[in-house]
Amino acid sequence: MEDFSLVTPTFLFSAISLIMLAYTNRFLSYAQLVRTLKEHYLQSRSEVTAAQIRNLKKRLYLTRNMQVLGISSLFFCVISMFLIYIGYRTASIYVFGFSLLLLVASLGVSIAEILISVRALEIHLHDIGDKAGPEEYDE
Repeated sequence: MEDFSLVTPTFLFSAISLIMLAYTNRFLSYAQLVRTLKEHYLQSRSEVTAAQIRNLKKRLYLTRNMQVLGISSLFFCVISMFLIYIGYRTASIYVFGFSLLLLVASLGVSIAEILISVRALEIHLHDIGDKAGPEEYDE
């Protein structure tokens, strides 16, 4: 930990910023999808749409958790920088380690959300799965 300085936590800023941008874009696309699915469900009340809505609800909560964990990671990264600045180097190392754990947790939730998103696409493609031949799929 000899090399731990004010510069070390700043390396996370660009990574966390890009991750938060991706999470925000995902959230905005889900918001649009919620509006579309709600309208579609009110018109047709299909089971496929209901399954998509249930799936989307899980994905929204996961995305919220990803964002909270990512923002918390950034928050503790800034706290770590402040602790370095005022001379509490040892405390800053622990706080920075905690911010890294929060970032790892955020990425882990992101993986879970991606797996659920794939399931959502499978539900969406279920209707045409029997009509399309296997030669039409690229694997």
